[in-house]
Amino acid sequence: MEENLKQKQSAIIKIAMFGPESTGKTTLAKQLAEYYKTLWVPEFARDYLQEKWDKQQLVCDVSDMLPIAYGQTKLENDALAHANDYLFCDTNLMVTKVFSEVYYNTCEPSLDEAALKHEYDLFFLTDIDVPWEKDDLRDKPEGRKSVFEVFKRALIENKKPFITLSGDKNLRLNTAISIIDDLTKAKEMGLSSRDFVQIYEYGIPLENIRKQLSIFKNGVAKTILLEPATLYNGILKLSENEFKDKAGFYDANNSTLRLEKFVPASGAASRMFKFLITFLNEFDVENESIKAYVNRKKSSKLPVFVVGLERLPFYDVIDKKLKEEFISFDSLHRNLKNYYFIKLMLSEDYFDYSNKPKGVLPFHRYETHSATAIEEHLYECTNYSSSNRVSNLHFTVSENHLKQFEDIINDVKPIVEKKTKTKINVNYSFQNKSTDTIAVGLNNKPFRNENGELVFRPGGHGALIKNLNELDADIVFIKNIDNVTQINHEKISLYKKALAGILIELQQKIFLYLNAIDSATFNQELLDETITFLREKLNISFSLDFQDLTFENRVKEIRTILNRPIRICGMVKNEGEPGGGPFWTKGNNGNVSLQIVESSEVDLSVKGQLKIMENASHFNPVDLVCSFKNYKNEKFDLMNFVDHDRGFIVHKSISGKDIKAYELPGLWNGAMANWLTVFVQVPLITFNPVKTVNDLLNLAHQPQ
Repeated sequence: MEENLKQKQSAIIKIAMFGPESTGKTTLAKQLAEYYKTLWVPEFARDYLQEKWDKQQLVCDVSDMLPIAYGQTKLENDALAHANDYLFCDTNLMVTKVFSEVYYNTCEPSLDEAALKHEYDLFFLTDIDVPWEKDDLRDKPEGRKSVFEVFKRALIENKKPFITLSGDKNLRLNTAISIIDDLTKAKEMGLSSRDFVQIYEYGIPLENIRKQLSIFKNGVAKTILLEPATLYNGILKLSENEFKDKAGFYDANNSTLRLEKFVPASGAASRMFKFLITFLNEFDVENESIKAYVNRKKSSKLPVFVVGLERLPFYDVIDKKLKEEFISFDSLHRNLKNYYFIKLMLSEDYFDYSNKPKGVLPFHRYETHSATAIEEHLYECTNYSSSNRVSNLHFTVSENHLKQFEDIINDVKPIVEKKTKTKINVNYSFQNKSTDTIAVGLNNKPFRNENGELVFRPGGHGALIKNLNELDADIVFIKNIDNVTQINHEKISLYKKALAGILIELQQKIFLYLNAIDSATFNQELLDETITFLREKLNISFSLDFQDLTFENRVKEIRTILNRPIRICGMVKNEGEPGGGPFWTKGNNGNVSLQIVESSEVDLSVKGQLKIMENASHFNPVDLVCSFKNYKNEKFDLMNFVDHDRGFIVHKSISGKDIKAYELPGLWNGAMANWLTVFVQVPLITFNPVKTVNDLLNLAHQPQ
């Protein structure tokens, strides 16, 4: 036998089966070779050891390891010359190495070296969830789990690209085929096997990576603004009595509906304290006063914070801690008192507010306690998102913040339920890792960390469309975690209910038309009525050639337009807040529609676009009421209504290196772009965000 352990190189994609005995390696290798019309490499050891037994009645021992390795290498090299695009290896030298180490506590150095050098585009680690099949050459079924872990550890320690295959043989085959097809595409994209496995483990569809890399190279298609949406031109204005009527309609029609409030609450509060973090990093506590720092840095926010310090909802608890830490705290100079207050508030060893989620921070001071944003949302949802004394509240949170949310909910929910006589069901979801996006360098090539791994970043709030898609509710209220208030609860609830009443009224009409279409009672008169309804109530414009269509095709298009999720969006007067607003836009397909648009989505260098953006009369406060069930009471797949061309490219830095990142179309921007949309003006009292800690000093967040 030729004593050669060198593996031949080739452009052929080589897939190695890897795992303990009787885990389906041979079956899978044969199946894959048949599917891809190519060769598979059998296990040399099987025939070699069978012959040894037949001739000498001797079983395998350590002296057989090298001959088996030589034979396996030759089989693989010979098959490589005749394979068609792919080669499937029933076993490989890594298996022989692990076998030698497990059973004989040693491995021949030349075998060990060759096993590590042999390269495969992918290893399939075959799981032990298949029945053990006895034969003359196999050892025993006991201890399969521990042996499997040894095999898995060998791949991890030697940095081999692998994916575990589980399930019956049909499931394994179908999974393997899907993986191999994607691996082939990844190779064509210039990605390595390690890259591919990393993407697979994240659960990110490879097609998403391809599109994102293309977006970095070619840029994001910009939204074309036609004009701002204004009152009576895209934005509905109601009188106070009309708001009351709509709210009453909602109250009269929600008893059979499942209502839910959806609160995005994943982010940490770091931006809320950004100017204070800068202060701690740049203030020379030994040589300057806070006033001198303010003058030196032209800091406008710090004086507001210092003056309003005692009005903050967490002042008492921090002040108490300061007096515990500094025996003579009251005798300190005012500069030092303020400095240490900020330091304890943000220090990881004490309150660590900037690293906590906004939801768990004290927002409002009451006579008996300080309330967090979480507590305020509990009370809010009982006011307008409840029917039959049952309310449902959903938070999207970071996984590492979950316990902080649960602790507060467990403490305050019983109190809120008793006070409001409402049962509150609280549930949570995390932003799915599969919605993360790939980062690139300024050359648009995938960015890698110090370990050579791809870098992925959260896809922004647009990723939450997947979380929203998992809800099973008839009406969903959406509101940000920091938009709560200490006053005007009844008025705010009235406007929320009114938005829901508008939605139910529209939905009833939409369902009537869709049922008429299905029942074949939809005639020309009803078609004309529906077109008028779409134009006047839903701001739908039709293409010039719509009237040229046959009756049947017009009905078909009307059905498509009507059969979509619905959102009613509260809009407040624009007072200079950063963020998106309501606009009439022109899509890539030429269609005109109402959209919520961020300035970063628009090419402001194009003539007229900046002026349209600046002339926006209203602002999006993230005050939505939605329905995503159709007229047959079936859930829409919300992913089918996303405008995937409306993402964002943002510039960030990692370890001092500049990168570009891609954020998915925003939740209320591109992610809902193809929903039926109605904008309604609501009063400014409904919008009370806490963007910086100083916002807690505003009237809406102060006790009355």
